Amino acid sequence: MMNRPRRLAVALVAALSLSATPLTQAQVSLPALGDSVSQDLDVNDERRFGDQIMRQIRVDPDYLDDPMLLEYVQRLWAPLVASGRQLGHIGEDTSTRFAWEVFLVRDRSVNAFALPGGFVGVHLGLIAMTGAPDELASVLAHELSHVTQRHIARRMVGDSRNSLLATAGMIAAILAASRSGNANAVQAAIVGSQAAAAAASLSFSRDMEREADRVGFNLMGHAGYAPAGMMSMFERMEQAYHLMDSGAYPYLRSHPLTSERIGEARSRLGAVAPVRPQGLAEHALMAARARVLMDGRAEILAQQQGLDAGTRGNAYEQLGARYASALASIKLRNWPRAETALHSAEQLLELIGDEARARRALRLLRAELAQAQEQSDRGYAALAPLAKDRSRPLMMQRAQLAIYDADPQAARDAAEALQTHVSLNPRDALAWNLLAQLWQKLDRPLRSVRALGEARAAMGDLNGAIDRLRSGLNQSRGPQVDQIEAAVIDARLRSLIYERRQLLAELYPRGAPPGAELPLRSSAAP
Repeated sequence: MMNRPRRLAVALVAALSLSATPLTQAQVSLPALGDSVSQDLDVNDERRFGDQIMRQIRVDPDYLDDPMLLEYVQRLWAPLVASGRQLGHIGEDTSTRFAWEVFLVRDRSVNAFALPGGFVGVHLGLIAMTGAPDELASVLAHELSHVTQRHIARRMVGDSRNSLLATAGMIAAILAASRSGNANAVQAAIVGSQAAAAAASLSFSRDMEREADRVGFNLMGHAGYAPAGMMSMFERMEQAYHLMDSGAYPYLRSHPLTSERIGEARSRLGAVAPVRPQGLAEHALMAARARVLMDGRAEILAQQQGLDAGTRGNAYEQLGARYASALASIKLRNWPRAETALHSAEQLLELIGDEARARRALRLLRAELAQAQEQSDRGYAALAPLAKDRSRPLMMQRAQLAIYDADPQAARDAAEALQTHVSLNPRDALAWNLLAQLWQKLDRPLRSVRALGEARAAMGDLNGAIDRLRSGLNQSRGPQVDQIEAAVIDARLRSLIYERRQLLAELYPRGAPPGAELPLRSSAAP
């Protein structure tokens, strides 16, 4: 048993047994197992099941939305999804109905997992131990293949809708126990009869793993990633597993590495043209960021901070060490040490050979340092060379700087940019939360409350969203309120109440009992 409360993904993966396996060579004659599964389990049912699981995940503290790191993983993920469509692995039935969404889990263990409906989770521990973008892409390609080949649906064939909903309820119980910090309760939930049945039902077969190997390899090559990244990831994980396994490698525990599988992986490389790895500097920075963010305990941050004393390894490893030291120093509020480590990283990047994306990552870290010091002017100055960058990380960073800016115009500009963003991306909970802070700063309490409600709705917490919007509706009954905003809140509240009623109907097909609620409560105010 783990010596700290079970975190979100640990419990979830234990319940579903969806751990990925390292990519290895497979038999090229293997049939497409997912070809006939659609007639057994409708893609809409699988997506609904996935949405139910994700509603539990998004409100958990270990679900991480770090704009910079998430953008990086999404950038690796997108070409793989595009290749899946071009190669025909993603058909018309799943192309628009599945989410094709990758998300981050704040967990030190080395793991990744696929969920029903096109969701793939990546632990920060996995990102932290990779040495190149191609290595991380190899894992993403394998997990994506589990989704494109409908492996999850295939294991669920024969289960009724009620059985699927019961499994989702079991997962919700595990997550609730995880948040309570009661390790015994989590263990009981995992080893209970329902959890054991779910694990047996949803575990991947050997043939499914082989098919995911084969399809994932094709996706990776078609997307332009270096095939050698697959083998180097294979070797890196094997070495780490044998040298320092302490239960932190569920990715390998489910599928042990054998000399045969390693040999097959090596032989595969001879059949493809070599591709020179790209983006090593940026990857070193993102892996370092994952190492710092995956564990926020002070003693662990102090270890990361100490990396500025000198690190053995190649130039990219040293670059990552200095970035990790700077970020850890920011978390520990040691401004001089953060500045020294960051300046050292900037100098080293110039010696390595300046990569535009790596330079951008360092500029964002400098703005993050200024934000932590509540020095908006310095943050804006760091981002000035990126004035034309309209990406999500830049928008979020500018908004965070505006919160500390004494000039209200900066807050108005940032709020306007975020308002446009959420109108196009209404499920962006982080954007809504920042918007709530900006409206509060601008003395627009009704808009702030509405934004908080929308943030909870974006996370899937309809109960919390309804509570906040009801609070806003009560505030709108006072004098001198924004009647237009009050009307928006009223309409949105009615919409969410209807949506909650529909979800309860799915959970209780024979009729919801009196007082029934969704199995999710707002765990904490944002």
